[in-house]
Amino acid sequence: MARCASTTASRACGYSKGGLSSLSVGGRGALFNIPVNRSGGPLSTVGLPGTGLSWSVEHAQVPAYGLPNSRRLMPGQLDALKQQLLEVLRQELFVPSSTGEQLWEHGLVSPLVADGSLSARTAGLLAVIETPEAMEGYLLRAQGLDDAKRRAQRCITAVQEASRLATARGWLR
Repeated sequence: MARCASTTASRACGYSKGGLSSLSVGGRGALFNIPVNRSGGPLSTVGLPGTGLSWSVEHAQVPAYGLPNSRRLMPGQLDALKQQLLEVLRQELFVPSSTGEQLWEHGLVSPLVADGSLSARTAGLLAVIETPEAMEGYLLRAQGLDDAKRRAQRCITAVQEASRLATARGWLR
């Protein structure tokens, strides 16, 4: 762990490839570590200096906006996350007069999926958002936090690709 510049030896910062990962407050024998850009909750460590013996406890986290900040989800958090992701996708991608809403309203995704000139990969991507129910089912099948985020990102990519293809064909204004 790299040390932050400080006038006291009681503050430290953890760094990773992504930048600052945690802040630690305390000194020999007792340390409190707060995650900044890493998974997990705050961590308290108590030790006997000079012995190498210590005991750590990870505290329950209170994530921002009710979303978990960890790969370790508590019961019910994954389902809540999936519902929140669905709501965000609907609000951001399919609001009235948006490109996504036009794709669904005019049924433009199905003809794109059925287009034989598209690669199987592109057709599979577009099938994810073919209907509101298809998108919901796809996201709700997520098996974990990373999978849910990957699936939500894939929905965004699918809308962008469908929009590009429909515009190129003159189907969207």
